[in-house]
Amino acid sequence: MAYGHAMPNSSDFLTHLKEQLAGLGPVAVRRMFGGAGIFYEDMMFALVADDTLYFKADAENEHHFEDLGLARFSYEAKGQRRELSYRRAPEDVLDDSDAMIEWARIAIAAALRANASKPAAKSKARRKPREASSK
Repeated sequence: MAYGHAMPNSSDFLTHLKEQLAGLGPVAVRRMFGGAGIFYEDMMFALVADDTLYFKADAENEHHFEDLGLARFSYEAKGQRRELSYRRAPEDVLDDSDAMIEWARIAIAAALRANASKPAAKSKARRKPREASSK
């Protein structure tokens, strides 16, 4: 069955993506903001919006997407068009699990690089324990 542009049911499309990515290892799909994020080891490497798959892109892997003319993910918020660092997946990966996994690995590498470049989360400052008062 071809899973091109139109899927009658997003749940079916998300299930299909999880099946295609099964060879990668444990992949989680989480619904968010009217779409879904696809996670590997708690790291988002792909998103789904309007039954369209987008992979994480960065300066190192962008040429793979540009060579195929794959569009950036964008949305409108507060009257402005915004772009995220995700690019549309090639159509052929939807029906080819080997190609899907290959592209997913490229996207996971980009997500790893993005996470590595983020500053470490600040830990909450610990309060000093109160000294026991002597009576």
